[in-house]
Amino acid sequence: MSVKNEIDKKIPLLDLKQQYFDLREMLHQSIEEVMSSGSYVMGQKVQLFERAFAEYVGTKYAVALASGTDALVLTLDSLGIGPGDEVITTPFTFFSTSEAISRVGATPVFVDIDPETFNINPSLIEKRITKKTKAIIPVHLFGMPADMDEVGAIADQYELYIIEDACQAIGSAYKDKKIGSMGIAGCFSFFPTKNLGGYGDGGMMVTDDETIANKIRLLRVHGSVLKYHHSLIGYNSRLDELQAAMLTVKLAYIDEWNKQRRKKAEVYTEAFKDLPLKLPGVKSDYYSVYHLYVVGTEHRDELTAFLREHGIATGIYYPVPLHLQKVYHHLCYTTGSLPESEKAAITTMAIPLYPELTEEDQDYVISVIRHFFQSKG
Repeated sequence: MSVKNEIDKKIPLLDLKQQYFDLREMLHQSIEEVMSSGSYVMGQKVQLFERAFAEYVGTKYAVALASGTDALVLTLDSLGIGPGDEVITTPFTFFSTSEAISRVGATPVFVDIDPETFNINPSLIEKRITKKTKAIIPVHLFGMPADMDEVGAIADQYELYIIEDACQAIGSAYKDKKIGSMGIAGCFSFFPTKNLGGYGDGGMMVTDDETIANKIRLLRVHGSVLKYHHSLIGYNSRLDELQAAMLTVKLAYIDEWNKQRRKKAEVYTEAFKDLPLKLPGVKSDYYSVYHLYVVGTEHRDELTAFLREHGIATGIYYPVPLHLQKVYHHLCYTTGSLPESEKAAITTMAIPLYPELTEEDQDYVISVIRHFFQSKG
């Protein structure tokens, strides 16, 4: 089998422009409503988006914030987690998960991943629990739900908080329950590359606990309920009206976009099932939304270069697991401490997947990847 090297062919890992073009008229209308209102921060659009988002996830409360990172930080702060406390999480995720733990003065405790899902391995959590442990942060990585039954059982047994890092997982579900609704709180990101991406930074915390919701509402505006009167040391972490207005428009389409991601993921999985590739784990009671389609191969660097030569973009998430980051050298993890995370870091890569990916372009990606492995015999 041969593959024509189409010099002009350029397939991005993610196309953000097409989604904008598809919704341009409605987005512009929402922008005009904000601009003509004269209310640009913490106004009616934010409130409407919070209500719509809480209803979508299935929680009583949603509090809009400046980023997904802030959602994690303010949630930890609202629970009183700080210096001297430990929080268990995964090392195979974006840095903000552990950064939030460190930012409030607590210590991240890393537990290795399940190689099938790339999420925290529940069977390894219990032996890392100490008297200092206050919470577990499972990450629903790449849109794949973590095993919430097992994590929840451990948390209940040891009276620990569960804070769901759902930044990559809006719309995903575990046994018919939306991700973000199963812990004391769920944290989401609206960074432009996310499945529900804004046109700048943004985040959301969801919860059924009114006390936590009120505490985070206070924290996000400098610890102030009444202007210029401060009862807490807080933050400046507000979602602006423009982002809220545009995200409200896009929220109506998230389920359809996620369905498109799933259909395209199924096409890849069927096309690659006979290749020596580690494909995304699939479980019947997990509804993944495929924020990224990540495959594993011992030939990652060669495959990445080959795809680049054929105009196909790829991404590596994440090349250095958190326990081996320089900033956590003092925690005394070494190479080999968490072998599954370390293996994933050097063998996995993401290939193009987004709702607007055309059948023609996806077929081209498939043909190039198949040609790569066939050429290796």
